[in-house]
Amino acid sequence: MAPLAILLTQDIFLRGYFGQTKVLGKSHLPSSGPLILAPVHRARWDSILLSYFTGRRATGRDCRFMVTHNEMKGIQGWFLNQLGCFPIDQDRPSITSLRLVIDLLADHEQLVMFPEGRISRVDHSIKLYTGIARLALMAQRVGIPVQIVPVGIGYSHPFPLPHDQAAICFGPPISLSSKGDNAVTEINANLIDSLHSAELAARLAVGRPYQKDLT
Repeated sequence: MAPLAILLTQDIFLRGYFGQTKVLGKSHLPSSGPLILAPVHRARWDSILLSYFTGRRATGRDCRFMVTHNEMKGIQGWFLNQLGCFPIDQDRPSITSLRLVIDLLADHEQLVMFPEGRISRVDHSIKLYTGIARLALMAQRVGIPVQIVPVGIGYSHPFPLPHDQAAICFGPPISLSSKGDNAVTEINANLIDSLHSAELAARLAVGRPYQKDLT
């Protein structure tokens, strides 16, 4: 169903809704290898915008989205499953889910995880779950050299309106050089700083800077 989904979401919905879409920092996006894309989550358009600039047409790779169990129910869940999405319990991830993630990364897939866990439309300091850092370190321990790319997204309005501008900014990949008990904390801190920078760049590109200092 991927070709049909791409036609509907990218050629019809995305191009028909937004007046202009911009991409920044595209050189930071690796063209190969195991990859975790870590975008901020600001609207339901995020997934479509991300797929447009990082999906099959743009990079030759599909985006494998990790979603919550609630999103995988009913017709929506069936549709998402057909497109390669898979569920995970953020609070208590199962061994099966974790193994699936490691297998996808071992196959050099492009995994998408929203580290904030939910949509946030209010300007505030970014708070993340630790899942991305833990999964990346887990993969690294079994010899999979994962890169984490922070992704900032900006829209002209908090609730994107027809003919708004949209922008996406890819930050430099996060290094996984940290080891030991503090590794997860250090990776998360680096990711938060990188996400703030990437989101600010995307917001400035659409003429909507932060309303307050979030550093």
